[in-house]
Amino acid sequence: MRWIRYDLFMSDWIKLKAEDGHELSAYVARPTGEAIGALVLVQEIFGVNAHIRSVADGYAKDGFLVVAPAIFDRFERGVELKYGGEDQARAYDFYHRLKPETTLLDVAAAYGAAKEAGKGIGVVGFCYGGLTSWLVATRGETLKMQPSCCVGYYAGGIGSVATEEPSCPVMLHFGANDTHIGSDQVEAVRSAHPEVEIFVYEGAGHAFNRDVDPTSYAPEVAKLARERTLKFLKTHIA
Repeated sequence: MRWIRYDLFMSDWIKLKAEDGHELSAYVARPTGEAIGALVLVQEIFGVNAHIRSVADGYAKDGFLVVAPAIFDRFERGVELKYGGEDQARAYDFYHRLKPETTLLDVAAAYGAAKEAGKGIGVVGFCYGGLTSWLVATRGETLKMQPSCCVGYYAGGIGSVATEEPSCPVMLHFGANDTHIGSDQVEAVRSAHPEVEIFVYEGAGHAFNRDVDPTSYAPEVAKLARERTLKFLKTHIA
């Protein structure tokens, strides 16, 4: 590995091996000082692209060791997609090939790498990654993952697994105008788990945290959600 050093964090790509023998890449961002904890960051359906890496870098600046597994490596290595045109079509093709059971194997490999920090570990995910974060909270123990907490942003499909029992504190963020996730999914989680911290943001749609996509980004909402997430992470991990 050859770490690239910046003022407040260092980053590089590493290789991981999942429990089933699959080898995958992961982007790692670490603070220049001692980590206050570790995060596994789970991508959207566009790969570990520049946006996801920037999110990882941001949390590294906040003091976390961050590991973002490339879950598309099972189909094609080095996938980095943009948010429209042919790339969007490719993203949906990859999405339909994903299976939670193998995604969780890849996340578990990243979780193993995150143990290097010797501190608590959280999981943060966006879109499909948000759903995966919820599944880590509910199913992670079967793969030797015992996260300190999990955070999911606009977790599509969560309604179908809302009754599963999380083993750690969970925070969820949704846009009130999300055309991909109906309010019934949000209410299914709220009804089954009143202890889960759920925030629904008026005026925001799907992918409101995606600052490189002006069609989706809601800066004030993204800022508030990140502040809440960071406080939650530091409460349960740091």
